[in-house]
Amino acid sequence: MEIILLERVENLGAIGDVVKVKNGFARNYLFPQHKALLATDANKARFERERTAIEARNEKARLAAQAEGSTLDGTTYVLIRQAGETGQLYGSVAARDIADAINSGDGHKVERKHVAIQQPIKTIGMHEVTIRLHPEVALKIMLNVARSPDEAERQAKGENVIAAGQAADKAADEEAAKEIAASAAAAGFDRGPMDS
Repeated sequence: MEIILLERVENLGAIGDVVKVKNGFARNYLFPQHKALLATDANKARFERERTAIEARNEKARLAAQAEGSTLDGTTYVLIRQAGETGQLYGSVAARDIADAINSGDGHKVERKHVAIQQPIKTIGMHEVTIRLHPEVALKIMLNVARSPDEAERQAKGENVIAAGQAADKAADEEAAKEIAASAAAAGFDRGPMDS
């Protein structure tokens, strides 16, 4: 199906481009979101008549998104979640959670559809997330997913809390093994040689 784009669509084209797409993509996404028109002669003529208004509306939306994005770009948000010892979350952090974290903060308004993650986040740590406020405006935020506020603070300083926890566990295990070996050796010497 041939369509006329009413706004820039990533990996497809810019305003006014006539492109071929699959029928379902046009019917289920582009048309309901008012991102495209069917490329008929009447719609092409209508687009050319309204082109300046469409471009002006897009430019206004882009400038508003840039203004909003300038205050949001590079910010860090902390999400506290339950996780196992290896850092695997007992759930996941999805686009909705990220949008809620941003909206609960400094008065920013980000919708779930603006959060561009390919799959949910399932581990603790620092994660860079792309926010697309407009097809032409993308920015990055940092998401600090941790088990506690103390752990989030340590991660923010650059510490790998999982590696640190595993190293501490290994050191404790080695210390316990030494103590057991020492007490076994002491117990063996106290009893004397064993009769066979």
